[in-house]
Amino acid sequence: MTVEEYTAKQPAAQAETIRRLRAIVREAAPKAVESIKWGQPVYEQDGPFAFIKAASKHVTFGFWRGTEIPDPKGLLEGSGGQMRHMKILAASGIPRASVRSMVRAAVKLNREKGDPTRRRRSAG
Repeated sequence: MTVEEYTAKQPAAQAETIRRLRAIVREAAPKAVESIKWGQPVYEQDGPFAFIKAASKHVTFGFWRGTEIPDPKGLLEGSGGQMRHMKILAASGIPRASVRSMVRAAVKLNREKGDPTRRRRSAG
């Protein structure tokens, strides 16, 4: 399945939110690769950095290194050790500047630290 097919299968409101998020990610990370992984759109550059997941009444937009991304407006939520996400209820509610900044930060973290899905070997 392509990201376009994934988007087309969603209700109109979620599909529009996904389309707008995709445009922001492409603008902020033009070299990122977009594909379907783990059943959802995933963005990769030096490993996965962001994902989109449609839900019945919102769209989740999340980051692998969410705990490390600057979030001055407190938009990200979650309780895991690494990932964080935001729930977007409508396309008009996308915090464009914040999403753009977070995407750029996520790409930079992957460039500096490598693929967040790979375990690091400990010295010793």
